[in-house]
Amino acid sequence: MSIPVLDVRDLTGNPGATRTQEVTGSLEDLGSELVRVPDDAPVKARLLLESLVEGLLVSGRIEGSWILVCARCLTEWPDTFSATVHELFTTDAQGDDDAYPYDAETGLDPAQMIRDAIGTQMPFAPLCRPDCAGLCEICGGDRNLGGCPGHERMDPRFAVLADLVLPDLDT
Repeated sequence: MSIPVLDVRDLTGNPGATRTQEVTGSLEDLGSELVRVPDDAPVKARLLLESLVEGLLVSGRIEGSWILVCARCLTEWPDTFSATVHELFTTDAQGDDDAYPYDAETGLDPAQMIRDAIGTQMPFAPLCRPDCAGLCEICGGDRNLGGCPGHERMDPRFAVLADLVLPDLDT
């Protein structure tokens, strides 16, 4: 179930009116090579909707879970995230990079705001632990599990490079 569109007709044009809204849904295709929010994992938000003269101010907390992949050893593990939002929605948001659009009749769709908030929380290079040793550059084994014996001999595919002499670029 995707993030639902919120009916805000009771708030539109009524400055000072507020309402707390619980939102639960899923976000498709949100992630990167190393972090992804599963399509079936629910994202929950508790949002305060405040009617202003300029539009609707939406603030609150977003929580959910994602799958992280270690940037060094490629181990996957689940973790939780949380993000806070404080965003303005207006009916005339075209050309305004600081506000999200909404239509008073069709409702307010918080999905893009939620995607943006989660996206800014995603780590660029997650590590399974700070001292992760990564993968062996020869055999691809996980060096966190122990040493990789028998690497004295060169991979036969790279044997032709053993006698390669590189020029000294410092001179």
